[in-house]
Amino acid sequence: MNPYDVNQMRTVAVVGHTGTGKTSFLESVLYLTGTKPEKGTIEAHSTTSDYLPEEQAKLSSFSTSLIPVEHGDFKINFLDTPGNEEFVNELYQALSVVKGAVLVIDGTKGIDIGSERVLNELNTRNIPTVIYVNKMDQPNVKFETIIDSLRDVIGYQAVPFLWPVVKDETFKGYVNLVDMNEKLHAGNTSQIQDIEPAFMDAIQPLRQKIVESVAETSEALFDKHFAGEALTQEEIYEGLRKGVLDGDLKPVVFGSASHDIGVNASLDIIKNFMPAPNDLKPKAGVDPTDDSSVSRPTSDDEPLSAYVFKTTVDPFMGAVSLIKVFSGVLKTGMEVRVGDSGKIKVGNLFTLRGKEQLPVDSIKAGDIGALAKVEELTTGETLSDIKAPIIYKGPSLQTPTMYVGIHPKNTSDDNKLSTVLAKLKLEDPSLEIVRNAETAQLLIGCQGLTHIGFIVDKMKNLYKLEVDTSDQKIVYRETIKKKGDAEGRHKKQSGGAGQFGVVKMRFEPMDPNEKAFEFTEEVHGGSVPKNYFPAVEKGLIETFQKGPLAGFPVIGVRAVLYDGAYHDVDSNEISFKMAANLAFKNALDQVKPTILEPVMHLDVIVKDEYVGEVMGDANKRRGRVLGMEPLEGGRQKIEAEIPESEIVSYTVDLKAMTQGSGSFSRAFVRYEEVPDALVEKIVQAHA
Repeated sequence: MNPYDVNQMRTVAVVGHTGTGKTSFLESVLYLTGTKPEKGTIEAHSTTSDYLPEEQAKLSSFSTSLIPVEHGDFKINFLDTPGNEEFVNELYQALSVVKGAVLVIDGTKGIDIGSERVLNELNTRNIPTVIYVNKMDQPNVKFETIIDSLRDVIGYQAVPFLWPVVKDETFKGYVNLVDMNEKLHAGNTSQIQDIEPAFMDAIQPLRQKIVESVAETSEALFDKHFAGEALTQEEIYEGLRKGVLDGDLKPVVFGSASHDIGVNASLDIIKNFMPAPNDLKPKAGVDPTDDSSVSRPTSDDEPLSAYVFKTTVDPFMGAVSLIKVFSGVLKTGMEVRVGDSGKIKVGNLFTLRGKEQLPVDSIKAGDIGALAKVEELTTGETLSDIKAPIIYKGPSLQTPTMYVGIHPKNTSDDNKLSTVLAKLKLEDPSLEIVRNAETAQLLIGCQGLTHIGFIVDKMKNLYKLEVDTSDQKIVYRETIKKKGDAEGRHKKQSGGAGQFGVVKMRFEPMDPNEKAFEFTEEVHGGSVPKNYFPAVEKGLIETFQKGPLAGFPVIGVRAVLYDGAYHDVDSNEISFKMAANLAFKNALDQVKPTILEPVMHLDVIVKDEYVGEVMGDANKRRGRVLGMEPLEGGRQKIEAEIPESEIVSYTVDLKAMTQGSGSFSRAFVRYEEVPDALVEKIVQAHA
């Protein structure tokens, strides 16, 4: 590709709900810019961005793809992001390195749950956005309703730049409200003409809205407009760009990606009105030498700084790091700093278009490229000039909401599984891998069933490793409810030296979330020599590894050794370990052992209309609602605490309750006593 100045670059995330046509939009972009001789289709598995076997099988994007194109004298880096909310971390990483977005909406569905979710995310991050309403060629698209729905979500920021021309209920083209002309399409041909008089009554109020929006961007333009003077086309362009960059305007385009309608106009809007990499605020970071805040303007003349926002694992090339250069120029052969202390020498650089590799000599400020086979680079790492280090903080990622057990179908693949999971973790930092010795489960934490299915399919397709999954087993604990006092006497004689140890102990319950175990002694008169105290404590620690009810570890116990007996010849360490074990067993009738369960803190974000149902459901799950916090966009954050055993399938259940609009995060809070009615069920299940 040709070299481009920072002012000639745009980096844009293509976002939207599953099935809106994001990938088809980019196929049209590739075709219209001459990058690709003909468009691929999702059904034929021939699109540039959906190249993974798992994506082709499911006809859906699961991973962000880089799609650079040249449009006139501009370069536009598109990041095609997944629309499924279970891959939201792919979206977060993409949004961390762009200054603009194209939101693709399915015109036949309007502003659905997924579109509203993404639109709220873009608003929260103040990312300038073009809204492309796709599938206008389909019947019964209510474009006025779509505009009304957009304004319900973002107010009058939604400003149509293109207005659809519909004749005999057929989408023919659009009126360009900025340039004030009409473009009609017929088959593979199109023509630009003057606006038909029949449309002027409908068009004038929309044009007036654009002019008013421009006038509000500066005092001089406002005065000119108020005085009744017409704004020049140059003033309109400048005002619109300022409005878009400030977040006051979100251009709305009506089109059809399958018929290449409105796509060229979208490219022009991106070129003319969307921010260049050096627009808006410079990227802020931290100087690792003194932890001071520092920012780097996006310029080739600044010291190098770059961020690894995505990692893929290629079966032939190994790890491939996608890098956004925020300042300076990254060149082949240069030595750069990694993070706060590491160093690497930059190897061969390239950029990607889907899976196609395009060699480059350097990556300039504001651009995106790739580097392969560098083990020190992982997603979230910063590259910087050795003499001017900086570290950029990556986006906060959504923590796993669902865990499943996983094991290979062939036991000979046990060692291979660890290697494969490490590679998958490299690609997906949100993937959590937990080895639980207590339940003998290897768990993977994901965002839901689709995410888990993608991981399992990728293991099979890419690494030839087939696995089975199972439900997560809850990690319970055991404790005691009351005080108890007992003696433990261990005596064994088998010829020669025997074994003898006696302990008298008091067991008391304590807060299991503050301390798992505490051992003290109150021995007087040397009834138990001090050198045997550690043996008594060690014996209890070993005993508490497997509780008396269901074999879970015992926590929340204070043990006090206050008396005992020993023998000068037969007493030894093992005797007092065994005596301690017997003392606890003999105290069980008094201390009333019970089961503890893990309790999770949930932050559940739902639309206002689902608050009552979600709160009621939390109560049914033995949960406690702690409070609510209103959010933008008619949403609420509900804070609750619910036992982990009650939310194993909450990811699926919440979607069903909220028609797919709800989301949540979870974190362990503490252990709590299980209700008596459930103790026996748990004991039987783990007998």
